[in-house]
Amino acid sequence: MQEHDCLPLSDYKEYPVDEMIQRSESFYQDIKRRHSVRDFSHRPVPREIIENCIRAAGTAPSGANHQPWHFSIIGSADVKKEVREKAEEEERKFYDKQQAGKEWLDALSPLGTDASKPFLETAPWLIAIFAERRGGIEAGMDMKNYYIKESVGIATGFLIQALHNAGLATLTHTPSPMSFLNEICQRPNTSKAYILLVTGYPAEGTTIPKHATIKKSLDDIVSYF
Repeated sequence: MQEHDCLPLSDYKEYPVDEMIQRSESFYQDIKRRHSVRDFSHRPVPREIIENCIRAAGTAPSGANHQPWHFSIIGSADVKKEVREKAEEEERKFYDKQQAGKEWLDALSPLGTDASKPFLETAPWLIAIFAERRGGIEAGMDMKNYYIKESVGIATGFLIQALHNAGLATLTHTPSPMSFLNEICQRPNTSKAYILLVTGYPAEGTTIPKHATIKKSLDDIVSYF
């Protein structure tokens, strides 16, 4: 094995097995309260909370530790309005069956979604998450990045959990195509919009589709060897 610089694993913390079981159960009970919502409050959320959550996302593992992600935080009313206009333009094409097939639209129908996306203006923050084709371990590097989708997906999961842990609701929104986000967020063509994450407080009286609460059982999603 090639020699490389190492540091001691000084911040790992082990727990007694009983406590591990309790902590794993506690985490499950908390994370299962996370729901995607489409009705957000106008209530402001301090930017510091968003930045702390993005710091947490930035600790995610990545190919060669290149951290191939970029987060554009959108809080300006004018920019959110522009995002909504561009997103709804693509969504209308999707729902008018120019892009979506009947099977896909049928799968979405229990969620009650359509081309109207008012939450893109109502929520206090939009986070445009970009996958970076080029980069490196330090800012300004121009190297090929590896396992980009996998790495950005893991970081996005960290971010969603961090926002939930902070007490905020989220929605993953993926208008297709999302190239308009590059122009709005002034990202280079080596960046590819991955997800538009909507976050804030849920509006009073917010509901969620019953369909979205159906989760497969442990037996349905796991096998042992």
